[in-house]
Order: sequence, then C-alpha cells, then structure tokens
Amino acid sequence: MFYHIEGEVTDTAPYLAVIDCSGVGYAVSTSVNTLSKLKKGERAKLYTYLHVREDCFDLYGFATLNEKRLFEMLISVSGVGPKASISILSSGTPERIAMAIIQADELVFTAAPGIGKKTAQRIILELKDKVSKETEDIIFPSDKTTAVLRGGKLNDASQALAVLGYNPAEIANALSGFEEDGHSLEEMIKEALRKMIK
Repeated sequence: MFYHIEGEVTDTAPYLAVIDCSGVGYAVSTSVNTLSKLKKGERAKLYTYLHVREDCFDLYGFATLNEKRLFEMLISVSGVGPKASISILSSGTPERIAMAIIQADELVFTAAPGIGKKTAQRIILELKDKVSKETEDIIFPSDKTTAVLRGGKLNDASQALAVLGYNPAEIANALSGFEEDGHSLEEMIKEALRKMIK
C-alpha cells in the first residue's frame, strides 16, 4: 500500500521516527541502523512496510531497500513477527545479517533482545532454503562472465550480496579480481559493496 514516505523528521525515540508529511506526523517503527541515519529537523526518505491486523495498523520504515528486503524475509519465518525482526535488524548491519544467514551464525541472531537459540536456528533453517532458491542463478551462473562466483568464499560472498538484492551482473563485476586466499569473506563483501556504492 505504501512504498515509501518522505518528509521532515520531527521526533525520534527508541525504534521510532516521526516523519511529517504535509502537516501529518507518521509514526514509523524502525531499526537502530535506520535511526542512526536520521536527524531531527532534516528531511528523510524511508522505504515502508505496512503491517495490518485486527488490533494494529503499524508502519515500518527502512533507510535502504536492502534492509526492507531483509525485514520481509525475516517476518516470513514462522514465529518471527515485525517487532522481533526490527530487533534483529538493530543487532547488526544488513550485510552482517545476510552473512549470518549464509554462514549459519546463530550468535548474530541471539544477540538481539528476545531472540533465543531455537528461534535463531529456525530463522537460519527457513531462510537458507529461501535464499538458496532465490539465488540459484547467481551462485551457479551459466554466463561465462559470471563464472568467477563459483566456489568457496566467492560463492558465499555472492550469496550474501544476492540476499541484499544485487543482480548477477553487479555481483560479478564487484567480485572480479578477488583471490580466495587473499581476503576474508567479510573483507570481500565490504570491498564489493564499496565498489557498488561508488
């Protein structure tokens, strides 16, 4: 229903930003990561997700489409609602959370308030299957120009970038020139993101 909201940030509180749009203040629930990018009195644009139930009508906002994409993936997991997803997104950057899904790193999820080990395991289990299906063409591309993505840390890096919404051509270009033994997985992803942001 709502794709994004843009206006002046009139107030902030833990997990909440108020965005003024033509005199109407919208309370937008959000993560610590997004809040860190907002300044009271300045204009901001947030990508939104509307959560509607019989007893609530809540608007969630994100500084980037990548963070929104991860939020939508998290709430698709059985037993993980919007508030729990915001808690997870507040415990690390979208890039770190994407890596945790790929690497089955439970600690990233259990670091979030209210997320126990069983929930963390369920998130990883359910999202790994989903990520695998969505990124099959990126992980094992038929195009020779993207063959660089096959195997090892390059494979893991390509999966993490795919989770963040980048397409095969962007990933192949960003990861070209990397040596398996010369960089850690985290270094690969950070450097690839720097290339794509330029």
